[in-house]
Amino acid sequence: MIPGARIVLLGRQGAGKGTQCVRLSRHFVVPHISTGDMLRAAVREGTELGKMAKAVIDAGQLVGDDIMVGIVAERLDAEDARTRGYILDGFPRTVAQAIALDEITAKSPVDLAIDLDVPRDLVLSRLSARRVCRDCGANFQSTGTDPSPWTCENCGGDVVQRDDDTPAAINQRLDLYETQTQPLIDYYGSSGRMVAVDGVGSPDDVFARLTQAVEQRR
Repeated sequence: MIPGARIVLLGRQGAGKGTQCVRLSRHFVVPHISTGDMLRAAVREGTELGKMAKAVIDAGQLVGDDIMVGIVAERLDAEDARTRGYILDGFPRTVAQAIALDEITAKSPVDLAIDLDVPRDLVLSRLSARRVCRDCGANFQSTGTDPSPWTCENCGGDVVQRDDDTPAAINQRLDLYETQTQPLIDYYGSSGRMVAVDGVGSPDDVFARLTQAVEQRR
């Protein structure tokens, strides 16, 4: 990859996007920038934007674009992102956020947006079978013959199903993706920065497709 390459990885929740982002960042030696991680770090460190975000979260509301754009702008201004590039995970989620991202990166714009394409029914199946450790957050997949009680092999914590991993809740999130995030494909496609990658298959097969897509933009 050329030095300073900047990539946005899109895809439905449950497409394995987070794991592939980590693998790509290690393979190309660029920072993996997760907006979820950044938001939690800002709140934990008590930055000005973190304090604003905490107030919103404590009030039970969604963090607005102004706060998220500010947090992303701060992170992308760090030396590693400026000099080595990045894999951006979880942002942008809407066209408005993508426009804001293009504005804050006007001098060094996003090079490539990848849509990790996994059919909705497969995502629903994966997320419905997802189980998480209550203590360390490790992910597992239910096979229908799970131990009871189920304890985490990493830390010994209880392995449970998240409240928002029911079919109804998952379908609601997928509907939101279709209406808000899907238009990003058109947005990045209009500037020739979008490429779709088949996300069905083994993790290694999907990773090989992703690295090939990036290498073709060298």
